[in-house]
Amino acid sequence: MPDPATYRPKPGEIPVEPGVYRFRDPHGRVIYVGKAKSLRARLSNYFQDLSALHPRTMAMVTTAASVEWTVVATEVEALQLEYSWIKEFDPRFNVKYRDDKSYPYLAVTMGEEFPRVQVMRGAKRKGTRYFGPYTHAWAIRETVDLLLRVFPVRTCSTGVFKRAGQVGRPCLLGYIDKCSAPCVGKVSAQDHKDLAQDFCDFMAGNTAKFVRRAEREMKAAAAEMDYERAARLRDDLGALTKALEKSAVVLPDATDADVFAIADDELEAAVQVFHVRGGRVRGQRGWISEKVEDVGTPELVEQLLLQVYGGESGDGVPREVLVPELPGTVEADVEDWLSELRGSRVDLRVPQRGDKRALMETVHRNATQALALHKTRRGGDLTTRSLALQELQEALGLEEAPLRIECYDVSHTQETNVVASMVVFEDGLPKKADYRRFAVRGDEGGVDDTRAMREVLSRRFRRMRSEQDGEPGQVSQVQGPQITERADGVEVETSGSVGGEVPAGIDPETGRPRRFAYAPNLVVVDGGRPQVEAAARALADVGVVDVALCGLAKRLEEVWLPGEEHPVVLPRTSQGLFLLQRVRDEAHRFAITYHRSKRSKAMTTSALDGVPGLGQARKTALLRHFGSVKKLRSATAEEVAAVPGMGAKTAAAVVEALAGSSASAEPAVNTATGELLD
Repeated sequence: MPDPATYRPKPGEIPVEPGVYRFRDPHGRVIYVGKAKSLRARLSNYFQDLSALHPRTMAMVTTAASVEWTVVATEVEALQLEYSWIKEFDPRFNVKYRDDKSYPYLAVTMGEEFPRVQVMRGAKRKGTRYFGPYTHAWAIRETVDLLLRVFPVRTCSTGVFKRAGQVGRPCLLGYIDKCSAPCVGKVSAQDHKDLAQDFCDFMAGNTAKFVRRAEREMKAAAAEMDYERAARLRDDLGALTKALEKSAVVLPDATDADVFAIADDELEAAVQVFHVRGGRVRGQRGWISEKVEDVGTPELVEQLLLQVYGGESGDGVPREVLVPELPGTVEADVEDWLSELRGSRVDLRVPQRGDKRALMETVHRNATQALALHKTRRGGDLTTRSLALQELQEALGLEEAPLRIECYDVSHTQETNVVASMVVFEDGLPKKADYRRFAVRGDEGGVDDTRAMREVLSRRFRRMRSEQDGEPGQVSQVQGPQITERADGVEVETSGSVGGEVPAGIDPETGRPRRFAYAPNLVVVDGGRPQVEAAARALADVGVVDVALCGLAKRLEEVWLPGEEHPVVLPRTSQGLFLLQRVRDEAHRFAITYHRSKRSKAMTTSALDGVPGLGQARKTALLRHFGSVKKLRSATAEEVAAVPGMGAKTAAAVVEALAGSSASAEPAVNTATGELLD
């Protein structure tokens, strides 16, 4: 366990200006990012007597091995830099809010020529307007079904849209007037975009003008005795009214606000937010966070606003943000940051009375219920993961719990297209960013399971050794702060107190971890005694002696250890066995996915593959022109060059490549039709 005194900077070396600081562990990984109005005052708090620190803060400073900082001009810049570093490094000791589910949004792809209305989840895309989030996808579809009567925007996929345009016939929605059918030219692209804009305006809360317009046109049609049109407009007005009834009025019509509430205990915090647009609740969302640092509600609010609005465009930030307590930073700094994102003034405040206070209490009740539900669901899971790691530690005779587990599996078809996978579990959960896959080359004299396993482990741990033993890079010294420019054009001043060197596991140019620099606590191989012995020889050849090893045999689910004649048999109800099975199954899934991909590519090869300068478009053109590789093989360079898009140099390369391949070579595939050719 590192001693904070070993890397504590001298007080006089730390600047008093505002800035952002990073703590790194002995491997160079960033484990905590924070900001401060005065770096000297803030960092000094971490290096007091350990007994005076909160247990989580003590765990952080004893895990860290170095600290560095970046000086910025203002606290608003510190907010922006802290957000970007948290997103980049994902530090384990920072408060991170994670969705308790994947919420669906109503999305309108305004960036396309013909905008489309659809349900979307996951990361937001540029040029798309989002409304929500909603609790259920069916709620979005009900709303869209009502509004398509008034705003007939397309909802079909790109494939259906293009196919309708090719055949000149719209889909069913076009015939029943729930789509304006721009695919067949019933409306122009601009008219359809105007419809989509009206749809967005209605969803954004500007509803009164559309209701008034429908009422006005209905009365005018009735006065002209055009009763059929008046009846249609009456039904349109009913659809608008019904859509409005689905969202409750909670605040005055012109109110656009996000209302946050937090319910927390010593270990976790639950957040709920109601998105109010035009006085109506348009969406609800929730997050759960583990409090890995000693923070109060103001700090939780600050981190929440950073993570919720940090990646938003101006449309995602409302005019008002209502919170249970003002953030830990100066309120004006966060307000200025939000206003800069929105492009106009944003009010950040705590409601004290009236309708907004009552709505805040409703949101808080939702947060309290969400925290209780989360603890009911996750309490057993957290306990189970800890129990599983403890059982593995005891069963395998490890000095400490295997917090990082790597599992390897080999996949092939009769020793062809041999591949292997490496999956990583940290704290009992998969860490997919560290997954790796290998194409087995046969370095160990063959490609059967044991040789392939030995090759893969040798390659992985040789790479780890080379990265760990690499020359450490130099960083800027505290005596001479450097001025560097970030990607967004902001100049910042950077200093550090890490002894002048970047750890060997960190790339000195990018500051990011090298790919294989971190050693696992436990290596698991899919297989029995032969695979385990092959893996043990690979580790011994590389000189790795501090990594535990075991294998899990599929038939009886036995755990094999190197050098042992008999396996370790874990009880069928053992949580440790369940964890090993999950790790093994994930490695198998990842390996077989890669194997299928590689096998599919091998089955669709052609004699034209690998010809310099010949891409997919030119290959398709050649096969369409000549009909088959056999006819192409008999063509001259001049005939090949006559194909549109082909040059003399590429034509000569094609003729030379085909002349070098025998007539009995594997059949080619017509990339235009997908059929096998002569």
